[in-house]
Amino acid sequence: MTTYSAVRTTGIYCRPGCGAKPLAENVRTFELPAAAEAAGYRACLRCRPYRVAGAVADDAPELVCRAVQLIIAGVLDESGEAALSARLGLSARHLRRMFHEHLGVTPDQFARSRRAHFARRLLDDSELGIADIAFAAGFGSLRQFNRAMQEVFRASPRELRDRRRRTDRLVADGGLVLRLPYTPPYDWDAMSAFLAERAIPGVESVEDGIYRRTIALDGDPGLLEIGPGGSDHLLLRAHLPYWEGVIHVVDRAARLVGLDAEPVLAKTLLSGDPVIGPLIAARPGVRVPGAWGPFEVAVQAVVRDQLPGDDAYDVLHKLVAVHGMPVPGLGHSLTHAFPGPRVLTEAELVGPLAQEVAAGNVVLDGGEDAEALIASLEAVPGVSTKAAHQVAMRLGARDAWPFDDDAERLRPWRSLAAVHRVLSDS
Repeated sequence: MTTYSAVRTTGIYCRPGCGAKPLAENVRTFELPAAAEAAGYRACLRCRPYRVAGAVADDAPELVCRAVQLIIAGVLDESGEAALSARLGLSARHLRRMFHEHLGVTPDQFARSRRAHFARRLLDDSELGIADIAFAAGFGSLRQFNRAMQEVFRASPRELRDRRRRTDRLVADGGLVLRLPYTPPYDWDAMSAFLAERAIPGVESVEDGIYRRTIALDGDPGLLEIGPGGSDHLLLRAHLPYWEGVIHVVDRAARLVGLDAEPVLAKTLLSGDPVIGPLIAARPGVRVPGAWGPFEVAVQAVVRDQLPGDDAYDVLHKLVAVHGMPVPGLGHSLTHAFPGPRVLTEAELVGPLAQEVAAGNVVLDGGEDAEALIASLEAVPGVSTKAAHQVAMRLGARDAWPFDDDAERLRPWRSLAAVHRVLSDS
C-alpha cells in the first residue's frame, strides 16, 4: 500500500521515494492523496504523487469499498452523498463518518480529488484541449474544473500544462493513450492469461500480450487496448466516440485488470496457507480481475458453468453474433459489443438471468452486499452457487469461492486465493 508523506512546515505531500528529506517530527502520513489534500496539503511538484496508484487499502470495511466502487462508477457525478448513502442503505451522516474514519475524507472530497488527479494526468500525457479535459474528468463545467485544480494543485489548468515535462507526452498512433498506474508487484502475464481464458468471442481478445475489447457508450461503439507500459504502469489506448466522462472509462478499465485494489493484507494472511502460500510466493503480482460489463461477466459465468469449453464458446459466440451491436472494421476477431439484458430475456440458458437483471431484481453495479448479491443470483433458475460466486468475485467481493469444495480456512480472502488456484490449474 502506498503511504504519502506530508510536511507540516512546507504544506506539501509526497509519494515514497521522493528526494525531499524533511525532519521526522514534521511529517504526517496519509494513505490517500485525497486525505492529504483535505488536510490542506498540496502535491509535490518533484515526485508528482498524482501519477502513482492511489488504491484504497484492502483492510478498509467492505461497505466503504462498495461506496468507493459506486463513486468510481460515477454515482456522485449526477447526485449527492444522500443518494450514495441511500443506495447503500445507511444515512449520509453515517457514510461520511465511515469515510472520515477509514479514508480521512468525505465521499465528495474523495470524488473531487480523483477527478482532479485524472485531469492532471491528461494535462501531462495528452494533447486534449482544456475544455475536453474538464469534461473527460467528469467536471460539470470549466468553472468547476478551474476551481478544483486551484484548490488541489494551487495552479490553473493552463499553468499545470505549461509545467509538464517533455517525456510525459505519450505518442499515440490513433486513440487516446493513458497510463494505468499500479504499485508493484503486478503480474500482467498472469492477468492477461486469466482474461484470455475467459475472452468472449467477438467482444474480447488477447494477442501478443495486448488485451482488446469492444465497448458501447450510450449506444456508440468504442475499442480499448491494454498492455504493458513500464515498471509501475500499464498503457491504455482508448478509441472512443467522445471524450466526456473518460475518467469512468479509465477507471473501469483499471478495475477490469485488477488495479483498483492492492491485496497487501490478503497476501500477508494467505501466505501461511500450505496450498495457497506457495502460489502467492511464486506469483506475488497476481490481483483479482474485475469486470468491464457486470452483466457480461454474469452471462459468461452461467454459460461456462453449464457447458463444457467448446460448447460454451459456441453459445457465447452465437449470443454475441445474433444479439450484439455490430462494430465493423476492428480486426483482431472483434466484431460486436456485448448485448444488454433486455435483449437476452429469451436467449438460450441465460434468459432467466437477463429477465431478473432487466427487472432490477438482480443488481450488478458493485454496490450490493456480497452475500445479498450471491443470494439474488442463486435464486435465478439456472444460476448455481459456483456461478454466483464467480460473478461476485469479478464484481469485487473479497470472499467469493467459485468452486465446489470447502475453503473455510481461507476466509475472508477467498477471492484472491481462487484466482491463484485458477491460474495454477491452467
